[in-house]
Amino acid sequence: MNFSIFGIFILVLLTGAPIAVALSITTLVFIIITTNIPIHVLAQQMFSSINTSLLLGVLFFILAGNIMTSGKISERLIRIGSTILGTTRGGLAISSVLACMFFAAISGSSPATVIAIGSIMIPALMKAGYGKHFSIGLLTSAGSMGILIPPSVPMIIYGLVMSVSVTKQFMAGFLPGFVLGGAFIIHAFIVSSKNGWRGETRANWPEIKKALKEGGWGLSLPFIILGGIYSGIFTPTEASAVAVVAALVIEIFLHRSLKVSQIPRICKESTLASASLLIIIAAAGAMSWYMGVEEVPSKVAGWIGSAIGRDWLFLLLVNIFLLFLGCFMDLVSAMLILGPIFLPLLEKFNIDPLHFGIIMIINIEIGYLTPPFGINLFVSCGILKESLTEVAKGVWPFIILMFAVLMIITYVPTISTLLPYLLLK
Repeated sequence: MNFSIFGIFILVLLTGAPIAVALSITTLVFIIITTNIPIHVLAQQMFSSINTSLLLGVLFFILAGNIMTSGKISERLIRIGSTILGTTRGGLAISSVLACMFFAAISGSSPATVIAIGSIMIPALMKAGYGKHFSIGLLTSAGSMGILIPPSVPMIIYGLVMSVSVTKQFMAGFLPGFVLGGAFIIHAFIVSSKNGWRGETRANWPEIKKALKEGGWGLSLPFIILGGIYSGIFTPTEASAVAVVAALVIEIFLHRSLKVSQIPRICKESTLASASLLIIIAAAGAMSWYMGVEEVPSKVAGWIGSAIGRDWLFLLLVNIFLLFLGCFMDLVSAMLILGPIFLPLLEKFNIDPLHFGIIMIINIEIGYLTPPFGINLFVSCGILKESLTEVAKGVWPFIILMFAVLMIITYVPTISTLLPYLLLK
C-alpha cells in the first residue's frame, strides 16, 4: 500500500488535475484509508510546510526578477557586452550568454532571464545575420542559467526540502554555472566561426566607457546581493528583500525606466506566480509528511540500495529518471516530492547533498527546455510569436550540450563542492 501512493498520484495527474490538487487528493485518500489520523491534520501540515521565513526569499526574488524584467537593467547589461565583444567572431552571441549569466546573478529566475535578455537579443542576433534557429536556441537555453547561477529560487526550495544551508547551496552553483556558461560560449564561438558571424563596427573607448557608465548599477547588483550573503551582512532571505529595494531604486530613480504606476501590475504578476508556487509547496509538504509517517523514504531507499550497489550507477539512473520525468512533470514539483526519498539514499551512497542539489538544478534546467512542460520553450514562443516546433528545433543541440555538462558535473563533484567547503570552511 505504501508504494501505491505514487501510482495513485500519477493516475490523478493523468486526469488533467493541477499538481497541487493531485498531491492533496492523493495524500487525503491515503490518510483516510491507511491511518486513523484526523483529516484536518492535512490542512495543518500544508500550512506548516509554508510557515517558514526561508520562503520569503522565494517571493522576494520573484518580485525582484519581475521588476528588473520590466525595467532597463537587461538592456544596459547587453549594451556593455555587445559594445566590447561585438566585432569578434560570435561576439554578439557571446555577449548574449554573458548577459544571461549576469542577469541570472540578480534575478534567480530562468523564465525572467529568457524574457529580459531573449526578447532583446534574439531579434538582434537574427538582424546581425546569425541563424534563426541558433539565435532562438542559444537564448532560450542560456536563459536557463537563471536558476543555476545564484541566487536561485529552486535552490532555496531545495535547501528547505533537504535541510541544507542555502548560502552553501548558492556557492555550490558558481563553478557549475561558469562551466555551463563557458560551454555555451565555446559552442557559440565555434558555430559563429564556421558561419562567419561577427560584428561590423568596432567600438571606440568613449563608447565602451559610456556603456559601462550606463550599465554600472546593473553590474553592481550581483556584488551587492551575493557579496552581502557571503560576507554575512545579511541572510539569503534578507538579500532577496535588498534585491527588491535595489531594483526599485535603480529602475525608478537612476535609470528612470520604470514608472510608479507600473508597480501594482508587477506586484499582481508576482503575487500570482508566488501563490501558485506556494500551493504546490504546501501540498508537496503534506505528502512528504505522510510518506515520513509511513516510512516510505526509508523503504524505497532500502529497496533501491539493495538493487543498486554503486554510487556512479545510482547517479546515472537518477539523471535518466529526472530527464525522463522532466518531459512530463515540472521538476521543481518533482524535487519537492522526491527530495525526502532521495535523502536517505544520499547518505547510503555517501553523496554530498550540495553536489546532488546542483545535479537536480541542471536537470530542472533541461526540463525547462523539453516539451510538453518546458516553460522556457513557451516563454520564447510568446515573445517571438513562433511555433513550439520552431523553438524546439533551435533548442535541441543545446540540450545535448547541457547533458554533456551534466555528466561532467555529476561525476566530478569537486566542481560543486569546492567553493562551499573552501571558502566557508
